[in-house]
Amino acid sequence: MRIAQVSPYDFAHPGGVQRHIASLSRELQNRGHEVTILAPCTRDEPAVDVGDVELRTFGRSVPVPTAGSIARISVSVWHEWRLKSTLENEQFDIVHIHEPLMPMFALTASRFSPSTTIGTFHAYNEGRGRGYMLWKKVLNRGAIRLNGRIAVSEPAKQFANRYFKGDYTVIPNGLDVDRFSTPVQKPSVLKDDAINMLFVGRVNEPRKGLRYALGAYSLLKWEYPNLRLIVAGGGIPDRESYRIMGERSLDDVVFVGPVSDGELPGYYQNADIFLAPNTGQESFGFIIIEAMASSTPIVASDISGFASVMTNEKEGLMVPPKDEAAMSRAIKQLIENPGLRAQLSIGGRITVDQYRWDRVVDSVLSYYNQVQDRQPVPPAKYQG
Repeated sequence: MRIAQVSPYDFAHPGGVQRHIASLSRELQNRGHEVTILAPCTRDEPAVDVGDVELRTFGRSVPVPTAGSIARISVSVWHEWRLKSTLENEQFDIVHIHEPLMPMFALTASRFSPSTTIGTFHAYNEGRGRGYMLWKKVLNRGAIRLNGRIAVSEPAKQFANRYFKGDYTVIPNGLDVDRFSTPVQKPSVLKDDAINMLFVGRVNEPRKGLRYALGAYSLLKWEYPNLRLIVAGGGIPDRESYRIMGERSLDDVVFVGPVSDGELPGYYQNADIFLAPNTGQESFGFIIIEAMASSTPIVASDISGFASVMTNEKEGLMVPPKDEAAMSRAIKQLIENPGLRAQLSIGGRITVDQYRWDRVVDSVLSYYNQVQDRQPVPPAKYQG
């Protein structure tokens, strides 16, 4: 099949959706399909590894606040017409649009694709999705056309269906499980004689919950002098995190900054406990399944996106969000009970198998075929 993967997000800036699209495209191409990624890209070289897949770029993006983060999307009318022309001329068998309601690039592809068109919905928000609300009346009047709809989780399905009603099939994000499970060199900041707790995420986004990891650490560090908190992620800590570090004398927290994709498995594998104190607005638990694949026991907020991939006391311990005391109690439980840590590690390794890319791609291809089979056969053209 000739397949177009359409991204509304700038490939010059790494993000979960861009990585998903790149990985899915590589896996599909490895199975013999001809794949082209259509996406904005501000720089000459993408920040996401697309391998041998063709990346056809469509100019620059602008930063737009969304769901507690910053999305970089194209709003250029000129590039929308270029995209429309590309879709008409290439005649792909499948046009797979990620976040098809995102203006303007993905929305244009949704409106003008002449091919079998499938949308994957990645977003989730506990409150009102302002972007979705803006387009709700337009969408439900048939301004866009999707032959099939995928959601990456049950929360994403419920969120999308709230604004754009229809039949959704849940196909989760995939993970290169072997990359996280194959032993790699231990980063030097993770000490052998310490209990190393790991936080992974952009530290300047309050929804990632760094302040609650810091708070939980402050409640335990005097009782366990060999306890350490390692923070891996870009950005400058938010004001509340700085306040907690100053007031509670947390001058020993180790900030390692951004970690490359190649280095990241080493941090997960050699941490004793992984902390995911996110406060919400997560449709899926990427960091959760990465920790599972690395056999690292987890303490995570009990939010919808995380609960869609893990179960309390099976792969980790789940605590109420924004509750540093509850998080500290769960951490203490794992420190005091090595047998429980081992049990949760085994549970994570078992659960994460369902997110292997070969299984996810099987589901995606099956869905492509299912949707194509539902489409009417076009009339034969007269050749006289």
